[in-house]
Amino acid sequence: MTPIFGVTGWKNSGKTTLTTRLIAEFARRGYRVSSIKHAHHAFDIDVPGTDSFRHREAGATEVAIVSASRWALMHELRPNDTADREPSLDEIVARLAPADLILVEGYKRERHPKIECRRQQSHDKGPLAPTDPMIVAIATDNTAEHAGGTGDLPRFDLDAVAEIADFIAAYHALPKPRTDAAAQTA
Repeated sequence: MTPIFGVTGWKNSGKTTLTTRLIAEFARRGYRVSSIKHAHHAFDIDVPGTDSFRHREAGATEVAIVSASRWALMHELRPNDTADREPSLDEIVARLAPADLILVEGYKRERHPKIECRRQQSHDKGPLAPTDPMIVAIATDNTAEHAGGTGDLPRFDLDAVAEIADFIAAYHALPKPRTDAAAQTA
């Protein structure tokens, strides 16, 4: 099973910035990384008027759009269909292609290891770590918080992306990725 590591926190805590920077760091190191982003609001990745949009509008439950550079699968959740519901994280993970690591943004109530993002400017809500045993580290821009706080969880500066990536790699005991040169000689 592909290792999963989450980035969690309240709104405007730096989750998306950290997640995208971690994806870039792991990709730079040669890992195949997948990501899952949970949205609390309706969204659309399609454009009105396109053929795929028209397929969905006509009632297709799933529409795949495919080109030489990427493909996407859109699944419509029909509110009047009691069997149609938002899939669990495990169900989404099962649909992903093989990867070395899956980074998850959001899904704060799911049970997978996570790092909690905290920003000084968005301190209106309390920390999540005291009530979530799956939070295994803290990333914050508050230098005073680096020295103390939630138990003995490791703390990182929000900008210490390489250090956080090292922590995640060690946490999951990720093997060193095979470079193209190493794969050719194997």
